[in-house]
Amino acid sequence: MIARPGPMDRHARIFVAGADSFLGGAIVRILQRQGYTETFGGADEKLDLTDAEQVDVFMKRTRPDYVFCAAGKTGGIDANQRFAADLMLDNLLVQTNVMRSAYHHGVKKLLYLASSCSYPRECPQPMRVESLMTGPLEPTNEAYAVAKLAGIALCRAFREQYGACFISAIPASAYGPEDDFRPETAHVIPALISRLNFAKLANEPSVQIWGTGRPRREFIFVDDLADACAFVMREYGDNEPINLGSSSEISITELAELVKEVVGYSGDLIFDASRPDGMARKRLDSQRLLTMGWAPSTALRSGLKATFEWFLASRAQIR
Repeated sequence: MIARPGPMDRHARIFVAGADSFLGGAIVRILQRQGYTETFGGADEKLDLTDAEQVDVFMKRTRPDYVFCAAGKTGGIDANQRFAADLMLDNLLVQTNVMRSAYHHGVKKLLYLASSCSYPRECPQPMRVESLMTGPLEPTNEAYAVAKLAGIALCRAFREQYGACFISAIPASAYGPEDDFRPETAHVIPALISRLNFAKLANEPSVQIWGTGRPRREFIFVDDLADACAFVMREYGDNEPINLGSSSEISITELAELVKEVVGYSGDLIFDASRPDGMARKRLDSQRLLTMGWAPSTALRSGLKATFEWFLASRAQIR
């Protein structure tokens, strides 16, 4: 029997594991904007979530009522190939420590954030949770995806064995202000913004982009995603993961052209087909979320513009 907590009180103690991360920081901002007064993340104490003892001491002292698990290293296609072991180990340690300690210290509800790369490489589109673990994963991010699948399974195990109200969600690819723009770890949108802006300033005649440009992807503005996380923490309690998407998709070629327009770059885009594409298509079936009454509020073009404006204002800090 799963314990179902009541409505999330505005004065409930809310721990955002990974509050210093891209998504975690957005969750903190959204919760505070919505009037939750006791939101914290442990960043000031330099909490190491890979250290089980540190996590347990922190949980015992702070006694959170709710936990968002939005922590764990992440990266783009290059980082997933170069640092596969680091990414997998970090995520396994973080999610294990956070979930175990949350249960032992009486957390009312926990939301674990997985990844759309948890779906099989040849997954039917749009991707439904029934397709999880039904086929081989995309090789370029297999290690990271396995770690995220383990997190989903661990949520379910705590529910089945202990009746813990642990839920999991699978977000589309997030982008927005405060994203990671470092070349070695950036995902596609911040990587494109950074490279095209550099090419613009350097008057480069062309920019080379990894892959064929044919793959199609779904993106969600980070504040919209954070709002969806807060929504499902309040409204969702089922055993199966829930997809958190924008319900729109775009090819990498179309995306690159749109970023080019937003940045104001006038050169050519050259796609390097010798580089990996990743999955051919990744679009989440988010119908369950939408029918519950949530919808995104930020169009892609508007989100890209806001992201680029933040990048211009902050690029001295992120080089």
